[in-house]
Amino acid sequence: MPTERKMPDWVYTGTRPKTDREYFENLSRCVFQAGLSWQLMANKWPGFRKAFDGFDIGKVAAYGAKDIKKLIEDPGIVRNRNKIVATIQNAVEFESIAREHGSFQRWLESIDRSNNHDKVVKSLRSRLKRVGPGTAHIFLWSVGEKIKYDPTVHFREPTKIV
Repeated sequence: MPTERKMPDWVYTGTRPKTDREYFENLSRCVFQAGLSWQLMANKWPGFRKAFDGFDIGKVAAYGAKDIKKLIEDPGIVRNRNKIVATIQNAVEFESIAREHGSFQRWLESIDRSNNHDKVVKSLRSRLKRVGPGTAHIFLWSVGEKIKYDPTVHFREPTKIV
């Protein structure tokens, strides 16, 4: 008899994030998670929160070259320059979305969810950096969207999510 997995505390089940900051943190986690072990990210996440100012969107959007250099040298996080820069660019885009729609959540809710969120995935991919189909699906799942497992996107299910 398979054992039921306990959902990690960063995954919203039966609810949704209350703030754009929470959406932004989950998106950032999904971007950095891509290609890495879930356990590694779980261990390093407190360092990410500290390094990225608690995922305060305004602060991260204002990061410049000195901040990027500091993050690349921070052993408490995954020091992938492309993902660091993408996180900063995504903060800028979150601000833009909030100006256009009032909040990220309102924008997300305005997109057609028929066909298993296909249009939502395409919208996320078109506006956000380093968000491919797999990252978009994991992000939507992590923020409480009722998205179904898609074997054409996910080639294998994770054996352990922490």
